[in-house]
Amino acid sequence: MHTLQSVSKSFTSALVGIAISQGEFKNVDEKVLSFFPDMKDIANLDADKAFMRLEDILTMRTGTDYHESGADSPHERLNRLPSGWDKFYLDRPMLGPPGTAFRYDSGGVILLSSMLKNRAGMHAAEYAERFLFKPLGIETKLWRGNKEGHTHAGGGLYLTARDTAKLGLLYLQDGRWGEGQVVPQAWVRESLRMHVDLTVEGQPPSGYGYLWWVFAPDPRGNGREYVYAARGRFGQFIFIVPEHDMVVVVLGYTYRGPDSNKPTELLYDRILPAVRH
Repeated sequence: MHTLQSVSKSFTSALVGIAISQGEFKNVDEKVLSFFPDMKDIANLDADKAFMRLEDILTMRTGTDYHESGADSPHERLNRLPSGWDKFYLDRPMLGPPGTAFRYDSGGVILLSSMLKNRAGMHAAEYAERFLFKPLGIETKLWRGNKEGHTHAGGGLYLTARDTAKLGLLYLQDGRWGEGQVVPQAWVRESLRMHVDLTVEGQPPSGYGYLWWVFAPDPRGNGREYVYAARGRFGQFIFIVPEHDMVVVVLGYTYRGPDSNKPTELLYDRILPAVRH
């Protein structure tokens, strides 16, 4: 098995779609605080925090003052806590209204595990075991969490490369696996749609969906394929290329710093040119 880092987030996105289809979550417009009716004395509670929706977590636009830079960042402090991850995140101050600015935020994704627990009675790891891993035949896995059983839904999953590829294949097949619909087709398509425009000036459109990256067609102009990606630190990737009916998985700790995007370069420089002909 290998750490997936933030590729874990795309597995968590699938769980949200399943939870909505089963009626445990109402829809993406549900207010986040509605999942925590018994949590008392939430700090920095204001109108912005009260308005935060499930969709704001899925699109990294919660407006929460939460970042991952530095040893004393909110994210590293959360990771060191043995319990209380949900309260720590919900107590954070707000930087602005939800749904406006993209700010990469693993804390909100980690919170989704508590939201599953409060509605479905299972944290993300247990929920995934029943409704995602078992249907996909994923038997060897580890999804770490804290002492309370709260799953690290933003980056704690460990799988083999072959089992990691199953999520890509599931989404390539519109959520179907064998004869069953594991993730609703509508959720797959909505997840891979560009909800946040992160386009670089002078290049084709690219952005962020529901915990999935939407990569623009080759900026060099050599192809027109859209690529959908789950992306994790140190070079963990799932690439989905529907035009070529293709899924590519890269796992490893080889790519750090400036080289962390090397798998994307390999995709565009080597793999896609090979399958275009």
